Amino acid sequence: MELVLFAIWCFTVALAGGLVGLVLGNIRLPATLLAASSAASGTGVNLAISAIAAATAATVHIRAGRINWRLFAWMAPASILGAVAGGLIGGALPETPLLLFIAGVLFYSAYELFKPKPKAAPREQLDIRAAVLSGAGIGVLGGVVGLILGSLRMPALLRLVGETPQKAVGTNVAVGLLVGVAGSLAHLPSAPPELDLILVGGAASIPGALLGSRLTGRLSEAQLIRAIAVVLVITGTGCLVQAVT
Repeated sequence: MELVLFAIWCFTVALAGGLVGLVLGNIRLPATLLAASSAASGTGVNLAISAIAAATAATVHIRAGRINWRLFAWMAPASILGAVAGGLIGGALPETPLLLFIAGVLFYSAYELFKPKPKAAPREQLDIRAAVLSGAGIGVLGGVVGLILGSLRMPALLRLVGETPQKAVGTNVAVGLLVGVAGSLAHLPSAPPELDLILVGGAASIPGALLGSRLTGRLSEAQLIRAIAVVLVITGTGCLVQAVT
């Protein structure tokens, strides 16, 4: 029964994440920790399931042409290097203040997306420097707390880099895939993988991510932005609860 409930939760998280281009590992993490034998093992399992969900959603976004490959080529390496650096210094930094900071950023980002704004002309060029710097900084934060933090990359892609919502969704998932794979491999020496949880969670996440990512193309730009904002509020609440508990 525990595995069945875990599978249902993984499917639900992957469905919501696939829709808005997020992996939502922090929402899945509490359930993963309950099912895992240890906190270290649970973190690794959660990253592995996140990578599976991101890979599944990325295939749909690739076919739909929703990934900016030039932006991905700049942002992915910076995100991975930042995550590795964050993992190395993670033990030296207090986790609770970082989670509170992340929750605050998510709430503010959701507010910015909800707030009505006059329609502006699209940018002629994306801010690549902002993509690299934000990718590296978010990677460091994610490495410290053991999360991919696509929920922070998404508002950065929309507001700082200037990417369109549709392309931001696909690009964010693709970057999250590489960060999740790197994080999973980094956890192998500290905790052996629990293959049963990875298989159950991964198998349940695949149909959820497929369905969610296919629904992305059916939403208008305004609907997609509102959906992203709602999920950011939920994600921020998850970070807040994790920090308090």
